[in-house]
Amino acid sequence: MEKFVIQGGAPLAGEVSVAGNKNAALPILAACLLTEEEVILDRVPRIRDTEAQIALLERLGVEAEWIAENSIRLCAANVAEAVVDEELSGQIRASFLLAGPLLARFGEARMPPPGGDFIGRRRLDAHLDAFKDLGARVDGARSIELTAPGGLRACEIFMDEPSVMGTENALMAAALTPGPTTISNAASEPHVQDLARLLTKMGARVDGIGSNVMTINGRDRLGGARHPISCDHIEVGSFMALAAATGGEVRILDVEPADLRMVRRQFHRLGLSSRIEGTDVVVPPEQQLRIEADVGDAIPKIEDGPWPAFPADLTSIALALATQAEGEILIFEKMFENRLFFVDKLVAMGARITLCDPHRAIVSGPSRLHGARVESPDIRAGMAMLIAALAADGRSEIGNVVQIDRGYERIDERLRALGAQIERVSAEVAA
Repeated sequence: MEKFVIQGGAPLAGEVSVAGNKNAALPILAACLLTEEEVILDRVPRIRDTEAQIALLERLGVEAEWIAENSIRLCAANVAEAVVDEELSGQIRASFLLAGPLLARFGEARMPPPGGDFIGRRRLDAHLDAFKDLGARVDGARSIELTAPGGLRACEIFMDEPSVMGTENALMAAALTPGPTTISNAASEPHVQDLARLLTKMGARVDGIGSNVMTINGRDRLGGARHPISCDHIEVGSFMALAAATGGEVRILDVEPADLRMVRRQFHRLGLSSRIEGTDVVVPPEQQLRIEADVGDAIPKIEDGPWPAFPADLTSIALALATQAEGEILIFEKMFENRLFFVDKLVAMGARITLCDPHRAIVSGPSRLHGARVESPDIRAGMAMLIAALAADGRSEIGNVVQIDRGYERIDERLRALGAQIERVSAEVAA
């Protein structure tokens, strides 16, 4: 086990390149199962979640070879059975993304329970309902067996919620099902769009990319492709918050500005100013963070929702940033009932936060934070603690950094390059 040891108070400064989108890489890796031909992916983040997904694919018989630091060649020509490894599946939620490609190609898939962050109930019903609409039979409760002995059929799918992974599974299954399949109330996040672009390169036709109604004209055979993973807008938002909380100036390189419109708008409510220069976003130094009240001097709120609303994965980051802004704001996490259960760790560092219920927290700032020993319960809470620790006075230790490593590539090295005083040490090292 490892931990981060951080000396706070140093403003970040410099340039940082953004990794590929974790939430795009995971379904795009799974999509290699749709073809016997080679799929080459560039800008793949080297993080624990992608490593686990690749290990699952290799266990199925996929040949995987890193051909550059962040480029991988995949070939699923020798995959013979559609039984997903239970132990590896328990490491990540995205293991269930193998279901759609396996079902479409082999007519069956045996799926053990997926793992992942415990941030609240995460339903599989949207996935399974889509598979049923496509003609599959679903058996089992904990472990799930999917069968389609007569093959899948093109259809109309209406998602009972705009589930990101449910939409991705439906997209992949429909891409290898001849005929037009329409998905309504679909998720449209940037990572869903990126998957749809790959499927188009592989030979399917996807209309409505970026909207909540997509029509997939599937084929009975898909080919190989080469595809760069899109940049991670969640990581962009994380670095923006890190810069502002420490009073530093950071240029974040090669972003997709269109993916940042709501992020920049909501961060502006916290007083974080930023500007777009070409494909870079710049956070100016020494910002005086001040929360912008609603009309009538009412307490404002930041709330998450399906794209293009504010991303749920940034609510923890926004909450940490709010502790350094003057004023009060309500953070309303609508989607996951356990996501805010890390705020006690920020309170222990001196933050003034009132947890109203599992979904809502009121933050009063600015708070002068002090160093503390804390544990990271999930990826985004871990980043929130990193923000707090770098803004705090004194020394902090963050344990269970394996959670942070699941979503952020070499985060300690990249923060040191920006001037942060952060070291990765064995958790057995005495304080």
